[in-house]
Amino acid sequence: MPEGTKKLGVLAIAGVNPYQESAGEEYMNSKQRGHFKRILEAWRNQLREEVDRTLTHMQDEAANFPDPVDRAAQEEEFSLELRARDRERKLIKKIEKTLQKIEEDDFGFCDSCGVEIGIRRLEARPTADQCIDCKTLAEIKEKQMAG
Repeated sequence: MPEGTKKLGVLAIAGVNPYQESAGEEYMNSKQRGHFKRILEAWRNQLREEVDRTLTHMQDEAANFPDPVDRAAQEEEFSLELRARDRERKLIKKIEKTLQKIEEDDFGFCDSCGVEIGIRRLEARPTADQCIDCKTLAEIKEKQMAG
């Protein structure tokens, strides 16, 4: 990637360091939930700003080009941006669902088997709802069904 265009991880977006667990600390205590809530809220806000930027960009750049090639290029650019924003919109919904799980004290545990997902996995993928074993198993099943 060119210099200056490096994508930031969710920890950097939130401006937080990796969580340092204390000895004997209970899993998903209020301090840990607060850590993940900050990460998720910062990530959601960053995605919302990107959506607003795209809307402004598309309104400013909308031009009626007389040349069909120029018009097609602009439509393709807008189409790609809209597709990216659609993925981000779905991610925002998933982030909001995860924030709701934090509020309900149901965050950090696998939906399939109930085991702890783990702090480091959640920092890498804060919206994870399965432990690594269940996720791997689900991906293997998905590949078998598709192939």
